[in-house]
Amino acid sequence: MKAVKRKLKKVIELIYSRVNRIKYVKRIGVNFGKNLHIYGNPFGMFGSEPWCITLGDNVHITDGVRFITHDGGTLIFRHIVPDLEITKPIKVGNYVYFGTRSMVMPGVTIGDNCIIAAGAVVTKDVPSGTVVGGVPARVIKTTEEYFEKIKKESLHLGHLKYEEKDKALKKYYGYNK
Repeated sequence: MKAVKRKLKKVIELIYSRVNRIKYVKRIGVNFGKNLHIYGNPFGMFGSEPWCITLGDNVHITDGVRFITHDGGTLIFRHIVPDLEITKPIKVGNYVYFGTRSMVMPGVTIGDNCIIAAGAVVTKDVPSGTVVGGVPARVIKTTEEYFEKIKKESLHLGHLKYEEKDKALKKYYGYNK
């Protein structure tokens, strides 16, 4: 009976996380500032100690991002040291963007105005004003350098709503279906 109740609770949490992402994140204990944007389902995104995670203002988190606050590798040594535990908080500054399937490891602090590239595994602190990527993540460029590059490449459609942008992109790329 307990197993059925646990599974039912998990299903309810999964549904709730899809219905209202921000309320779900608050409910599980993540600390966050103003204008948190989550693109995708946050269920499972914040691990087993979500209250160890602090997100600043204007943070954008895309689908598949993971915040890991503990080192599960300790489990194979608990027969030697039964109380072995490594859990560390994660702190994220203001105006930070997390690309798809990026991962932040225990104890990492990410500064303000940062971009975490898709697929990056962040194992060390990230200085403010940088773009990081790779496994393990390393500084690729400053956010100023990134900004200068994207201004030149922009299609200038970012202000449009989804349907309008989709239509404009199809026209721009000559997609006729």
